[in-house]
Amino acid sequence: MKKHSIIQKAIHYLNLEPELDDFKKIHESIVKDSIFKGTNLWILVFAIIVASIGLNMNSTAVIIGAMLISPLMGPINAIGYSIATYNFELFRQALRNFSFAVFISLVASTFYFLLSPVSTAHSELLARTTPTIYDVLIALFGGLAGIVAISSKLKGNVIPGVAIATALMPPLCTAGYGLATAQFSFFFGAFYLFTINTVFMALASVIVSQALKFPITSIVDPSQKKRVNRWISTVIVLVLLPSIYFGYGLVKKERFSENAKKYILTVNVFEGNYLLKSEVNPDKKTILLTYGGFNLSDEQKNQIISKAEAFDLKDSKVEINQGFSFSNFDNNPEVIMLRNEISKLNRVLQKKDSIINAVRVDNALGKTILHEVRTIYPEIESCTYAFSNEYSKQDSVAKKSAIVLFTVQQDSSKIDKVKVSNWVKTRLGINNVRVIYQ
Repeated sequence: MKKHSIIQKAIHYLNLEPELDDFKKIHESIVKDSIFKGTNLWILVFAIIVASIGLNMNSTAVIIGAMLISPLMGPINAIGYSIATYNFELFRQALRNFSFAVFISLVASTFYFLLSPVSTAHSELLARTTPTIYDVLIALFGGLAGIVAISSKLKGNVIPGVAIATALMPPLCTAGYGLATAQFSFFFGAFYLFTINTVFMALASVIVSQALKFPITSIVDPSQKKRVNRWISTVIVLVLLPSIYFGYGLVKKERFSENAKKYILTVNVFEGNYLLKSEVNPDKKTILLTYGGFNLSDEQKNQIISKAEAFDLKDSKVEINQGFSFSNFDNNPEVIMLRNEISKLNRVLQKKDSIINAVRVDNALGKTILHEVRTIYPEIESCTYAFSNEYSKQDSVAKKSAIVLFTVQQDSSKIDKVKVSNWVKTRLGINNVRVIYQ
């Protein structure tokens, strides 16, 4: 009964029908937003120019501003809505308006980048040239938010948010940049990203329109319905498959970069040589290491390269360069002094490493003592071990001191404390040991 009540509450909170707008108003709103002339057309051109400037200057804030004022989502929602309601006249009209808007956008962005004195492809531009499966998810869920907002009486401020999430403007502007600079790989990559956003936003519109049972106002032949559904399925598959491939490639590149960073940390210092610079190229699976110090022999280079196998980098190519060598400055007093300083630093590092290793051993020693002493006295339940220096007013030099604290749940009279104390001293190799029971 309780479970049934929880399900009913969940359905109540998720139900869209109480907030659903009148179907006639929804239809009029979608049709109005799909038309590009007058105000809508000028806003689109201005938004494209603003987005192009943002990409050109690598300004995220300006790009977001352009997406906020962009009216480009209107015809996409109309395409999805018309497919769901089999309104083929509206579909043709929305498709014409959308194609016109895309053409105007490409012309405006190409014209801007032809005139712009700055032609460098910054990170904001490059980010729009390699779409992946993640862009599919962003477009789909952004599109769902958009059509749900249009269908609701409480529209709020969702549409600008969807414009930001699905990022329709920047891919179009990047495609214009590719045309203006004759970099067609940029054009095709960015236009494919734009196509992904368009198709899956339209698909979201189809899903929500059918789920909310928008009325079909015309008589549709069942065979025509099947044909439409086949076309939708074909377009989705054709758009989706390349994005899955690119997404898989992106994951592999990220994994390669992460493993390469871990590997580089282990070869920062190698037998008197110090890593000056490292370059990782995930596309070519190459790692370039530049060392300074003593000349690296072929055997030493092979040892450095072989360490990469432990980080799942077998297929990668590790290249090693010698940045500078002390051997070329054997008679230079400054270089000799620098070499001596580096040797001192090496010794300090080795000493620190030995201290750290000793601390690690000490941390595990209490567990070892407990395990060994319980074979003789199972009454002992726990052991705390600490090592420190003991200072006294009689001695000016500190003495090494160890404290071993045993917790005994039962009567401690059964334990030969003198015997245990002598055993602990022998086990630790320290005479100054305090054994405490509680």
